[in-house]
Amino acid sequence: MNLCMSKHRAKVALVATGLALQLLTMTAASSPPLDLGTLWDFRNPALSESRFRQALTTAQGDDVLVLQTQIARTYGLRKDFARAREILAAVEPQVQQAGPEARVRHALEWGRSFASATHARGSVSAADAQAARAAYQRALDIAVAAGLDGLAIDAIHMFAFVDIAPADQQRRAEQALAIALASKQPAAQRWEASIRNNLGMALHSQQRFGPALEQFEKALALRQTMGSPAVAVREARWMVGWTLRALGRLDEALALQLQLEREADAAGQPDVYVFEELEALYRQRGAPDEAARYADKKQRLSGRTP
Repeated sequence: MNLCMSKHRAKVALVATGLALQLLTMTAASSPPLDLGTLWDFRNPALSESRFRQALTTAQGDDVLVLQTQIARTYGLRKDFARAREILAAVEPQVQQAGPEARVRHALEWGRSFASATHARGSVSAADAQAARAAYQRALDIAVAAGLDGLAIDAIHMFAFVDIAPADQQRRAEQALAIALASKQPAAQRWEASIRNNLGMALHSQQRFGPALEQFEKALALRQTMGSPAVAVREARWMVGWTLRALGRLDEALALQLQLEREADAAGQPDVYVFEELEALYRQRGAPDEAARYADKKQRLSGRTP
């Protein structure tokens, strides 16, 4: 497996684990509290928007502003960043007088409209990154001051899209992990697996494979304990296998990736990244025929021709 695609798979995992935890950590402070988790379907932003607009018909106080921030986010997920900012700008005067949760969420979505996982690689200008960074810092400052630990971690994890140096990402991951481990709030504690994955990625990027493996193994154990979906557990195991290969522990890595292949196939979800890793493992083990077989499977699944 080439390093570029390995990093891409890891980014997908990171992004994938990052979005799921954002969903889990959305809570509201007003009464009756908004349950944003029941309204969000990140796979269907248009449906989510319709749910938020329906909730607006009975919402009061800061809940109205929180819902508007989430409506803006649905546009960001559809890559209509200008519309997202238009919605956020319209409510900004009221948000400035609102409670901390509404202000944090407004800042988060303003930042995400400039730099996030939804933005195409290379599309974020220096000015966009600066605007996003300022918004994420504002969200973090407000969340920390208000004791909103889950939202503070959300803000920290968004810095990964503007501060991409591995050392910066390690520092941010350690900052988020410290909050998660010290917090008594479930919304913050649920971030731990995702944070450890991010920390493992930052360490791996610095070729610190031993410490990276430790973080990936802890993330996997947390995923299993949390009862995460099978696909999320497989992704966490893939990260372990990827790092075992980097450490030269090829037999262990091969056994793990072959097991992942069987499980993914049984679930009807063959995984191009597992094929890619198996190709790399067989090449390193001096088995060119097997490597070529997995290269072909990878190409077929990804829609490329040899």
